[in-house]
Amino acid sequence: MSATLVAKDLAAGHGDRVLFAGLDLVVAPGDVVGLVGANGAGKSTLLRILAGLLPAEEGSVSLTPPHASVGHLPQEPERRPGETVRAFLGRRTGVTAATAAMDAAAEALGREEPGADDTYATALERWLGLGGADLDERADAVAADLGLAVDLDAPMTALSGGQAARAGLASLLLSRYDVFLLDEPTNDLDLDGLDRLERFVGGLRAGTVLVSHDREFLARVVNRVVELDLVQRQVNVYGGGYTSYLEERAIARQHARDAYEEYADTRSGLLARAQTQRQWADKGVRNARKKAKDNDKIGRHIKGETSEKQAAKARQTERAIERLEVVEEPRKEWELRMTIAVAPRAGAVVASLRGAVVERGSFRFGPVDLQVDWADRIAITGANGSGKTTLLGALLGRLPLDAGTASLGPGVVVGEVDQARALFAGPQPLVDVFTEAAPDLGPEPTRTLLAKFGLRGDIALRACETLSPGERTRAGLALLQARGVNLLVLDEPTNHLDLPAIEQLESALESYPGTLLLVTHDRRMLDAVATTRQWVVANGSVTEV
Repeated sequence: MSATLVAKDLAAGHGDRVLFAGLDLVVAPGDVVGLVGANGAGKSTLLRILAGLLPAEEGSVSLTPPHASVGHLPQEPERRPGETVRAFLGRRTGVTAATAAMDAAAEALGREEPGADDTYATALERWLGLGGADLDERADAVAADLGLAVDLDAPMTALSGGQAARAGLASLLLSRYDVFLLDEPTNDLDLDGLDRLERFVGGLRAGTVLVSHDREFLARVVNRVVELDLVQRQVNVYGGGYTSYLEERAIARQHARDAYEEYADTRSGLLARAQTQRQWADKGVRNARKKAKDNDKIGRHIKGETSEKQAAKARQTERAIERLEVVEEPRKEWELRMTIAVAPRAGAVVASLRGAVVERGSFRFGPVDLQVDWADRIAITGANGSGKTTLLGALLGRLPLDAGTASLGPGVVVGEVDQARALFAGPQPLVDVFTEAAPDLGPEPTRTLLAKFGLRGDIALRACETLSPGERTRAGLALLQARGVNLLVLDEPTNHLDLPAIEQLESALESYPGTLLLVTHDRRMLDAVATTRQWVVANGSVTEV
């Protein structure tokens, strides 16, 4: 079914803070709209409003036809206790809800309720449109194609991070919605998954609105960009792709700055002229009164006339100031200025594995012999489930080995942003967890540092488990600045980070002199960050290329 989604004059806020207002958007079949903006600008909120999951404070959202199906796939696929992989796929594709609606309509039809025929026909059409008739067969085929080698009747909670990422991708590839709303679909995907996702989105006839911080993905798939500019309190729409958006935005921002500076210079010049004219008028009147003799009526008249002319000129200048079209100064954008605190140098050998083997159920990692030397900058790549996170756990001594040895060199101080951001996932307030992790910093400096990373005010007091994925990632990066490290371990650090923060992280890595282990599927980060070695992990083995 061809469907069009129309949003008119939408507005939303968080507490007393306005996120966006006056937002108009039309998503027609075949459109791929990239939704960009800093963390906290309201991107996920907008997707939820478009999906009908949140009410808009102002404005409206409509679908043509009204019964078109809208699929909202959030950032982190919820793994519900007891839910099987097959049930997860049914829920994410909308087939489970459509089946329940069809069953309810069938019961009403059996009771011969008025209008039951039409209700059942509509429910059946929706179920068929979502692919309910052959979902099980397609699910088996897609899972096999993606290498998701698990029993689809196994619980989702038993899957590894890599397997869960593949299950999430499978749910998207199996979906047959009329409009797709995708929130960070690239997170946790390996290079093969990214390629499949790009081909899927590029081949959709349905309209799509997506949020992503993967710059290469945006450049390849979107044909329009909507920017939620929280700083300027504007919603900006750019035709063309992501690269065109970057160019047009830079030009627009320069024009805005130039227009303000021209206005400010003109107004400043007019104000100075008016002040001078007033001073001359006042000075002329004072001099006329001081120097004129009582019988010198002609001289007094001339000086008074000159003063009146200066006063008239001043009034003309003031009216010119009033007629100026006011140009507001562009608000200064908040920028993350990140550095990585460096501990004293460790020894020549930072970490090593000798004949290391880790067995986790049916998965076997190793045997592996590896050595990390001082100032190595190692990029670690490989498919989901190949053993990258296991490799890091073994190197850092977090995972017990079933064979072989692992060692960290003397003086090694590890700083890590793990894939799960596990340190900031519990019920404790963020500021308390952070203070425990960096006890030398103290409460007030901790609050100041968190604010520098955009975690201000009440955010620092919230329970970590209530933070957004992006906020947890920022907290992990802030910790790298709070305490010195000489072995930096980053496991998918760009997941959930906004674009300015990713660029700041890349800049900080340029000047970091210590040892780096970087696991990422972000293609632009792999190009931007200088590395000295590359390890490719596949099927539990590691190869240096």
